[in-house]
Parts: sequence; C-alpha cells; structure tokens
Amino acid sequence: MSVKIRLARRGRKKQALYDVVVADSRAPRDGRFIEKIGTYNPNTDPASINLDNDKAFDWVMKGAQPTDTVRAMLSYRGIMMKKHLQIGVNKGAITQEEADKKLDAWMKDKEAKIQGKVDKLAKAAADKKKAALEAEKKVSEARAEELKKKAQEAEATLVEEIKEGGAESDEDVADDAAEVEEAQATETKEAPAEEPKAEAKEEESKEEAKDEPKAEAKEEAPAEEAKEDDKKEG
Repeated sequence: MSVKIRLARRGRKKQALYDVVVADSRAPRDGRFIEKIGTYNPNTDPASINLDNDKAFDWVMKGAQPTDTVRAMLSYRGIMMKKHLQIGVNKGAITQEEADKKLDAWMKDKEAKIQGKVDKLAKAAADKKKAALEAEKKVSEARAEELKKKAQEAEATLVEEIKEGGAESDEDVADDAAEVEEAQATETKEAPAEEPKAEAKEEESKEEAKDEPKAEAKEEAPAEEAKEDDKKEG
C-alpha cells in the first residue's frame, strides 16, 4: 500500500482550511485517511502551519511520500532536514550528536528568517497604516482650509453688505440733518416778529426813568418848606 502525506480541504468557500493527513494514495482527496498530523491555513501572512513534528518525521522515515505542497511545509518546519541528517547517521557518515547540532543551528537560522519576515510584514503594515493616516490628515487639513476660506469669503461678503447698508444710513442721517437745518432757518426768520415787544419794554423803561426826577422833586419840596418855616420862626 502506497501512503501519502497530503492536504484534505475543509472550511468555507474562499476561506479554505486544510488538514495535513496521512492517507492511502488510492483514497479520495477529502475521503478516509489514516491519521491527521496537523493543519494548514494559507489565509494568514505568513501562512499558519501546525504540525506534529515527531509524527510527521516518523511517517517520512517509514517511506510516506508527501505531495509537493506538503513537502514544502515539511522543509519549512525542518523535518526534511532532520530526515537528511538521520539518513547520514544511519549510514555512519556523522554522529547523532553532530546531526543534532546541525539541526539546532539550522532551526535557529530558520526561526530568525521567519521572525525577520514577520517583523518586515508588521513594519510594512504599520507604514501602510501611517501613510493612510497621513493621507487622511492631509485630506482633513485641505477640507478645513477650504471651510476656512469659505467662512472668510462669507465674512467678507457680510462686511460689504454692512458697509453698503451703512452708506444708506449715512444718507438718511444727512437728509435728517438737512431737514433740521431748514427748520432752524425757518425759526430764525420768524424771530424778528418778537422785536417790537422788546422795543416796547425798552420804551416803558425810558418812561419810568422820566418819571423818577418828578418823584425826587416832590421829595425835595417838603424839605424847602421846612427851611421857609425855620426862617419865619427866626
């Protein structure tokens, strides 16, 4: 019986998820399988690979043939490298200790590359988000500037309207002033009619002044009579 390590599809439409299974090569792709050894999610970046490394290595050493996609996954997880080193140990080309050291070094280097890719993707996402925020900020500033400009134009229009209204008000004030001046001029023309009264008062004052000497003369007469009486008595 030929055994393969392959993917069995599951999940929704356009959101495919896969199980990594060991199955008979004659079985349908999504049919019966011998054992499930992991999952694969290509919808993330990087893709999510969850494998039972020990089971996968055991099946590979037993001769199970992975499909191309699964082989790439096994290489990514270091299982194919481990198989290569283990074959060298079985043949006596290297010791188990040397094989383990090489595998550890390879895994550390691989993890560093994976982490570098993750960091790069995270940085790219952050830069993209920052660029989007800056673009949105520029749009907001442009919109605010446009609104400010419109407000200034509206204010200028309002000031012009107020000025035009003020000019009309000044004309009205000038008309009112002209009317007042005309009224004052009319009163001034009518004022001479009162002068005769003032002249009459002045004449009365003159007549009173003429009468005053007579009064004084009357007052002096008794004094003269008193002098004449004194002479007679002497």
